[in-house]
Amino acid sequence: MNDALTARDPAAARERRPGGPRVLLAPITVTPSKPLTPSHLKGLLWTDVMYRASSGLADVTYRYSPTTYHLTEQTLGFWEHLDRTVGDVDYSELSEERIGEMYVGYRAQREKAGAAALRPYAEAVEAHGWVHPAGARVLELWTAHYARLGMHDPGLLAHQPPALGAEESIERLSDLGLCLDLRAWGGPVYLDATRYGLPLRQIVDPHGRPNYLACMMRELLPLAPSFDEVVLLHDRELEADYHLVERVLAAAGAAVTGGAAPTVRRVVLDRVPIDGRVRSARHGGWRGHTAGELLDETGEGGDEAVLRLGMRLYFIAVLGAGRQESFRRDVLRQSLARASRLLSDGREPDPAAVPDVLARHRKDHLHVNPYRLTSSLLARRRPAPSRDLLEAVYL
Repeated sequence: MNDALTARDPAAARERRPGGPRVLLAPITVTPSKPLTPSHLKGLLWTDVMYRASSGLADVTYRYSPTTYHLTEQTLGFWEHLDRTVGDVDYSELSEERIGEMYVGYRAQREKAGAAALRPYAEAVEAHGWVHPAGARVLELWTAHYARLGMHDPGLLAHQPPALGAEESIERLSDLGLCLDLRAWGGPVYLDATRYGLPLRQIVDPHGRPNYLACMMRELLPLAPSFDEVVLLHDRELEADYHLVERVLAAAGAAVTGGAAPTVRRVVLDRVPIDGRVRSARHGGWRGHTAGELLDETGEGGDEAVLRLGMRLYFIAVLGAGRQESFRRDVLRQSLARASRLLSDGREPDPAAVPDVLARHRKDHLHVNPYRLTSSLLARRRPAPSRDLLEAVYL
């Protein structure tokens, strides 16, 4: 065991809790600067079903901390931009779409604020857990969306700082031989997994500003060794970065536990095209397709259970992990109709059968595969799912 690592973080080397296996579920975190889109909904609903289904078979920790990622340039830069260009505004009256339009405008600008202008914002986040009113408003609206969809809230409004400081994280990576720190010569900091045949990846720029990978290291390095399995859900566009994260977490776990590293698994999801095109939310193009608009359109006056199950049938079973087709309202409505039939045809409760059903969709890993489980609900010539299963995982 690496004594230097253990001494700095004894909790990371503690014995795993007796009983069932432990799973850390760590999806990519959406920054609160724009509305949730179909691509976001897909990732969040996949994560929610994985969390709730896997919790029936294992001890699952769902780590999703907006606090950790407030320190990225894209978030701090947006907050500085708002204060400098918009001024004192009552954000509590603004919609997430309006705040998103401001973010699109900010990202379109060529000139961005320098490191000195962002430093006070970073200090406020680190020292006091401060959140800009625009970000707080978006998170408040998202919390309402989670509630309508029946999704587990992992702490959107909670202050959840990472366990490691920025310097501690870099030291930890250096101890593992996975860091190239050039700050002494005015350069950046890189994740260095070249010994695995992976390219260098900058995580801190020459001005000391971290990107999302640097923030992720602060959060996951001390957490991962305490688990039997770590599941990372992310966009396909970030596959190279997450392949690097997979290597780093496996090495960190082996160093702390003396060889018994957690199994790190990546679940890769494609974004959902809109009218045949996949665009990042920072470029706009989401009008008429935001989570709030879709929920108002499909859920108004309807049955809450139908909405929750139907949305999961569509974004998980129909769309799948890949990029088969663009978002289609007519197919979403068909999924809602199918959900209504499943709920009306549901079998009598049978709590003892639920773990067996869930276990069939684990394969060789500890977490339950959301696609396999959800698509099984749509299989022909199979009995309707029991109400117990629907309540536990989908409603």
